[in-house]
Amino acid sequence: MQQRISVLAAALWWGSLSAVGFFVVPMLFAYLQPAAVAGTMAARLFTGQTWISVACGMLLLIVSRPKDPEAPVPPAHAAIVFVVAGLLLALLAEFAVAPRIVARENLKLWHAVGSGMYLLQWLCAGICLWRCAAPRRAGS
Repeated sequence: MQQRISVLAAALWWGSLSAVGFFVVPMLFAYLQPAAVAGTMAARLFTGQTWISVACGMLLLIVSRPKDPEAPVPPAHAAIVFVVAGLLLALLAEFAVAPRIVARENLKLWHAVGSGMYLLQWLCAGICLWRCAAPRRAGS
């Protein structure tokens, strides 16, 4: 049961990052004019994405805790570093980078930093999904 929950949480996390960051937001900028309207909507989508990331990451942390010290290590535990890194990236992007982008403070720099952090978070979520979905070895 723990493995199924961890796979679902990791899949939701990675899938939502993929959909929002690589499909929905570029479509907003392609079809919504002026760009400021698209930017405002993108900011709201990224905030929503942050909370999806936090919920999925927390769920992965919860299911990665072994209930019994003698029990086999849950698959999510193998990805714990990437879960924590992804959570930190999501929260930093939301509370440190996004306010600077909204304030249009050195926009080019902060947009590049935010994009880089989003890509790193996407990679962390992808690694979590890969590790959680890996077939269990015999005896574990």
